[in-house]
Amino acid sequence: MKKLNPKQKAFADEYIKTGNAYQSALEAGYSEKYAKAQSSKLLENVGISSYISERLKQIEDEKIMDIKEVMQRLSAIARGEVYEEQVTNKGDVVIVSVKTSDRIRAMELIGKRVGAWTDKKEVTGNLNIDVGVDEWDGD
Repeated sequence: MKKLNPKQKAFADEYIKTGNAYQSALEAGYSEKYAKAQSSKLLENVGISSYISERLKQIEDEKIMDIKEVMQRLSAIARGEVYEEQVTNKGDVVIVSVKTSDRIRAMELIGKRVGAWTDKKEVTGNLNIDVGVDEWDGD
C-alpha cells in the first residue's frame, strides 16, 4: 500500500469517523476551496481508499468477540461476578447479581464448549461377523 502523507492520513481517519468527505478534508487541514472541489477525489485515491478499507476491516475485527473473550464473559456470569441495574417499583435503581438461571445457562454453555458431557457414547473394539452365503440360500 502506498504510504500516505500526514494530511491524507488525517483525512482518511476523519472520514472513517464521520463518513463526510468535505468535513473530513477540512478537519485534515485542507483549505475550504480544495475541500469543496477535491474532497470526493481524495476518496478515489488508491492509497487512501486502501487505507480506509483496511482500517474498517481492522475496526470490525476488533468488535467481534473471539472464543477466549466469550469464555471469559460466560465464566464471569457463571461465577456471579456480573451485575445488572434494575429499577424498583419506586423508581430506585439497584444493582443486583445476575439471576441463578442465567448463571446455570452460562455453565451449560461452558460445559458444552469444553466437552464436559456428550450425548453420544463412543465404543471401541473389534467385532467379527461371519455370514456364510449357503446359510442364506433357500434352495
